[in-house]
Amino acid sequence: MRLPGHEQRRTIADGLVIALAVSLPWSTSATATLAVLWLVVLISTLDLADLRRELLTPAGGLPVALWALVVLGMLWSEASWPQRLAGINPYVKLLAIPLLLAQFRRSQNGYWVVAGFFTAAITLLIASWLMILFFPGVTWRHGAAPGVPVKDYFVQSGIFTLCIFALAWSVCDNWPSRKWRWWGSALAAAFLANLLFVAASRTALVVLPALAALFALRRFGVKGLAASLVAGAIIGSVAWVSSPYLRDRISSISGGVDLTDAARTSAAIRLEFWRKSIAFVESAPLVGHGTGSVAKLFDQAIAGQTGIAAVPSSNPHNQTLLIGIQLGLLGIVVLYALWLAHLLLFRGTGFPSWMGLVLVAQNIASSAFNSHLSDFSEGWIYVVGVGVLGGMVLGGAPHQPAFPRLWQKQPRHAETTPTA
Repeated sequence: MRLPGHEQRRTIADGLVIALAVSLPWSTSATATLAVLWLVVLISTLDLADLRRELLTPAGGLPVALWALVVLGMLWSEASWPQRLAGINPYVKLLAIPLLLAQFRRSQNGYWVVAGFFTAAITLLIASWLMILFFPGVTWRHGAAPGVPVKDYFVQSGIFTLCIFALAWSVCDNWPSRKWRWWGSALAAAFLANLLFVAASRTALVVLPALAALFALRRFGVKGLAASLVAGAIIGSVAWVSSPYLRDRISSISGGVDLTDAARTSAAIRLEFWRKSIAFVESAPLVGHGTGSVAKLFDQAIAGQTGIAAVPSSNPHNQTLLIGIQLGLLGIVVLYALWLAHLLLFRGTGFPSWMGLVLVAQNIASSAFNSHLSDFSEGWIYVVGVGVLGGMVLGGAPHQPAFPRLWQKQPRHAETTPTA
């Protein structure tokens, strides 16, 4: 039996990343399996000089540096060895970023990865609307919210938010195409309506206006930003009046910060986690308490407590605090440097740069309320997005519509390739 040649293996590796992107909105097990298969195939095609080049750049090297620091953090950890080893797992996926950058710097299939993810998101959107229209109040599994077919509303909200701004940029790029103008706008409206009327995390409701302002500023300048504020106020007012779900979600933010023992709301518990976490960081400010130490520190802090002060946790629901507890200010500096490097990577124009910027900005903003870089689904979306879109930017991806074969009109903006 003849084994696939080098170019065929490269094509297979690209195909596996496309399949990986399709799996992200739907299945964690499929994502994990495809990631392993992709790595096996990619290793057989990888040029070490290409990989070395990516590792020597901030965008490719800093994810590896953060992972290496997490590994070193085991040496001074206060946790047991099983806890230390478990603490590494959320960061292993960061090692895929330089590999994907090297792969898609030379690949012409980056847009197909985008199209695969977007297609999977559309099927998730359809399933969500079908659930809420024909089976209102019914959940498909224990603990799930209505209108959320798989995973949870945190993941679904993040995916739908990305799709809204992908479509907004594409509609503007292809405005002369009347067909796509209407279809793209209708799809964006369907994603937005799902967030406002069906299922949305409170984090998404905070991040959405910030990304809308970023879109208006990036696309239309200061005047566009002012117009977006007016449009956002109108849309928000209409949604507030017409959506009981939205009113309930927003009201729960302001009404959920009561720190009394009787008020076990998620917002109050999160604030209690942050209070404890800041104290943990202050007690070991330079290099932290070591990898995997979070759960042990929380267990010690809740001893003899009652109410929300006695709620256990292994996650402070803030990416900065999660890193700071384990790796101190040193880890926080590396984390922020990683985010900054990826923001700078996407400072150019065009669809890949825009979507990369939205992805990084969303991760930074949402990580103020969650640990989305460490979480499985959100973290893999970040890794695949930064790796693929970053590779396209660095490789000077040829211009074509953002979603292949959906329309033929070429974008009006030319991609610029950052030197960093």
